[in-house]
Amino acid sequence: MSDDGRDGRRRSHVVILGGGFGGLYAARALAREPVDITLLDRKNHHLFQPLLYQVATAGLNPSDIAAPIRRILRHQKNVRVELAEATAIDVENHAVRVGERAVGYDFLIVATGVTHSYFAHPDWEAHAPGLKSIEDALEIRRRVLLAFEEAEREPDEERQRAWLTFVVVGGGATGVELAGALAELAHHVLHADFRRIQPTRARILLVEGGDRLLPAFTPGLSEDAKETLAGMGVSVEVATKVEGIDADGVVLGGKRIAARTVLWAAGVRASPLATTLGAPLDGAGRVLVADDLSLPGHPEVFVVGDLAHVEHEGKLVPGVAPAAMQEGAHAAKAIARALVGGKRVPFRYFDKGSLATIGRAAAVAERDTIHMTGFVAWLAWLVIHLFFLIGFRNRVLVMLEWAWAYVAYDRGARVITQAWRPTAAVRGPASQLPPPPAPRTTGPLAPPPGPAFPPNRGEGAVDQRA
Repeated sequence: MSDDGRDGRRRSHVVILGGGFGGLYAARALAREPVDITLLDRKNHHLFQPLLYQVATAGLNPSDIAAPIRRILRHQKNVRVELAEATAIDVENHAVRVGERAVGYDFLIVATGVTHSYFAHPDWEAHAPGLKSIEDALEIRRRVLLAFEEAEREPDEERQRAWLTFVVVGGGATGVELAGALAELAHHVLHADFRRIQPTRARILLVEGGDRLLPAFTPGLSEDAKETLAGMGVSVEVATKVEGIDADGVVLGGKRIAARTVLWAAGVRASPLATTLGAPLDGAGRVLVADDLSLPGHPEVFVVGDLAHVEHEGKLVPGVAPAAMQEGAHAAKAIARALVGGKRVPFRYFDKGSLATIGRAAAVAERDTIHMTGFVAWLAWLVIHLFFLIGFRNRVLVMLEWAWAYVAYDRGARVITQAWRPTAAVRGPASQLPPPPAPRTTGPLAPPPGPAFPPNRGEGAVDQRA
């Protein structure tokens, strides 16, 4: 408890771990309650993860889908935001370990989400990045754009094909969206940007270990998605297990495929923080919570979002933004009721349906018995995602970016921000490289009259202002 400093009343201290949808909606739902809130997150921003693939494929900039947590909650006076990472939770002593100090709580909401799972192959992570953060998205964007650049420089046709081969592992919504966006990037956005290669020759391979894509959807919609991807030039392999991944490619069903860009969208595991709660976990490390989302034996602790194992009508509640929002708000209401001695109420998930975009004017959507495909589903996907974006500025920017991309077949975020170094293959002996093409003497690419560069004046004569 803490003193509010006005009339001596004692106020409960609520600690929220994670500034995603679950944590953010819990904080907002407690805005009018007599509590002091401390929200801890190791990032200073709230991230709209459903659009991360757009950043990874140069469709949007990171700032379009992220907003500072402090700005979002700036008008809520009972919240204090702290940039910090919780490393352990001591439920017996009501404390969260943050570095060398302990943060006490009266109520705790854990919403730290999930991370990548490589199914007992941690060595694959270096060669096949996943997509859970802005850093992940920028790394994928760097690898994708550099693949085309390296292919343009590569004189050997076989190695060039490897650079132009992209493998996406995992046929869920993230994998389908990534594969479709890569196909659009190669066939419509970059097709006229290079001179030695044809980006339209890029091979995009989507690999799924199960018997169909999008297992959360009905079989009919899964088949529609597969056919749409095939029409976009994406090769789909279902019921295919990945047996190996390294810097030069993948092994699928005993067959090796040379590919310099492999992207991981196959599995997730819970935040390691879950293991410190001392509660039962499922196979993916998610916490098996009580029906009101509280920790069994500790009614003052709630676990929400992707970290919680919650079932609805015999099925696991999906790790999507609407579910996390509902769970965060439910935990907040449970705390409000506890403050006045109210009765606990079980969580009831309201399924708002499932959406997955495939490409330009192509998506699949379902809710109960309503199934949609094509442009109508894509339009629904666009409107819903714009609605859930945090902040008016973000909505406007994303809408303008999408409108321009739709009309002009362009993506303005094709920027490689990390340092570039030539690959070993291209850095080989000069004698192995083909001679440079003869300079044009006519046409739009011909050099202007006169010397293109001044005579070499030596290293010491370089203008240091550059």
